Amino acid sequence: MALQALQSSGVTFRKILSHFPEELSLAFVYGSGVYRQAGPSSDQKNAMLDFVFTVDDPVAWHSKNLKKNWRHYSFLKVLGPKIITSIQNNYGAGVYYNSLIMCDGRLIKYGVISTNILIEDLLNWNNLYIAGRLQKPVKIISMNEDVTLRAALDRNLKSAVTTAFLMLPESFSEEDLFIEIAGLSYSGDFRMVVGEDKTKVLNIVKPNIAHFRELYGSILQENPQVVYKSQQGRLEIDKSPEGQFTQLMTLPKSLQQQIHHIMDSPGKNRDVEETLFQVAHDPDCGDVVRLGLSAIVRPSSIRQSTKGIFTAENGTSSRDVSIKRDELASMVIAGVGCAKAPL
Repeated sequence: MALQALQSSGVTFRKILSHFPEELSLAFVYGSGVYRQAGPSSDQKNAMLDFVFTVDDPVAWHSKNLKKNWRHYSFLKVLGPKIITSIQNNYGAGVYYNSLIMCDGRLIKYGVISTNILIEDLLNWNNLYIAGRLQKPVKIISMNEDVTLRAALDRNLKSAVTTAFLMLPESFSEEDLFIEIAGLSYSGDFRMVVGEDKTKVLNIVKPNIAHFRELYGSILQENPQVVYKSQQGRLEIDKSPEGQFTQLMTLPKSLQQQIHHIMDSPGKNRDVEETLFQVAHDPDCGDVVRLGLSAIVRPSSIRQSTKGIFTAENGTSSRDVSIKRDELASMVIAGVGCAKAPL
């Protein structure tokens, strides 16, 4: 199963995890602090570690975490765990981030998301936010036996492959495929226009081809719609209207609905299947799919970034803060595992 390629038993990550409440259905860490990236984020040793904690009961989890790690939260902590959970679930992309935390000598940020909301995002791409993170290599450090969650994680990877196929030509390289996949959750993301490195996707993929291959290799081998020449690193897919219609019909529900909204002419009142049939015969099918992705990602990224203004201490984004190494070192005090880094 593709998810096995993600698993990690890294002691560093597990030590950090020990500072948080244990009731997690899934915990993973991602980003340039875990997998080497090219470009400005290449300093892996000093890069921030980005964690995501998936919890069945966010109110109970935040209640325990507020007792253990009160200083991690912004001013919103005074509102209590129920309000924090309401903000987490109902605004942005369903995830609540605490950033700029010094923990066991490493600077981290961590997001908390409800298991149910994550499963919905993995299956339907309602926000393509945490689901998008999980389409790229991550280190899974804890996962329970939730069969529904495991199936949703696998479904998300298969959906990423199918969506990328629709935007690629008949023949392409592994690198071409992985660049498309890594870019899915950045389609329409306003941060790629304001603030982010424009070569971010390439910087993620190029040093990590082997990790992408581990993640997607078995899916590609088992997919009946692709000829996967793994030794040559080449792939060929069916670009006939019939082949594209089959792929469109397996896309996540939110993406299908966005494509339908884009292509359905006023007054025609066609159902989604009819619209997808039309798109399958359209020479610009890939461009339509990309527009559908943007319609999901753009509002989601704006809402989540706006929420970050309130969940980050003093409204400061982690991207805007530079902390010197000696300042970080001074935070490592015996007996204090995690603390808010000074701004």
